[in-house]
Amino acid sequence: MCGITGIFEYKDSHPVSEQLLKKMTDSLAHRGPDAEGIYTSGSIGLGHRRLSILDLSEQGNQPMKILDGRMVITYNGEIYNFKEIREELEKKGHNFRSNCDGEVIVHAYEEYGVNCLHMFNGMFAICLYDINKRQLFLARDRIGIKPLYYYLNDGELIFCSEIKGILQHPIKREINKSVLDKFIAIRYIPGEKTIFNNIFSFSVFFKIFINNL
Repeated sequence: MCGITGIFEYKDSHPVSEQLLKKMTDSLAHRGPDAEGIYTSGSIGLGHRRLSILDLSEQGNQPMKILDGRMVITYNGEIYNFKEIREELEKKGHNFRSNCDGEVIVHAYEEYGVNCLHMFNGMFAICLYDINKRQLFLARDRIGIKPLYYYLNDGELIFCSEIKGILQHPIKREINKSVLDKFIAIRYIPGEKTIFNNIFSFSVFFKIFINNL
């Protein structure tokens, strides 16, 4: 189990606060005690807490810059068939520097685009950032084994493995009264809505956010 988080100021391009991003990432320390990391570049910031499973070396630390620094990934989960996918990509000329499945995800995206998701057998919450295109790509496994939440309002996207990471950000906290009856009755809120307004559960396969939304 790992934890991912990020901020994307896609409307006004405000620079992301490293202090805030680290605070959000630190709130996920229980999900990844082995390593932590943040990446910031202007209006984009990504964070990661790592639980080392497949590749125990530092080469598996995230956020990870790959493909000559053009792509950055922060990822939670496991791709069970990543070795088979890696072998196929190596035949196509892709070179790898680590033995982790996160690097395979980036190369698969480079080769196949969003269709790479159909190749993955596993559980995952993925964020890929294309530096050249200023494009943020979020994906989650089909069943939703790995959680992913996001806040989207007034030109700002914040995402995290847990809602409490989003709440480290000074957003306006408002209870979503339209789902209180469901929460009280079944102690669960189905669908995308959560107990907070403007904070949603990622319940679709993938979404792409770009800087001119």
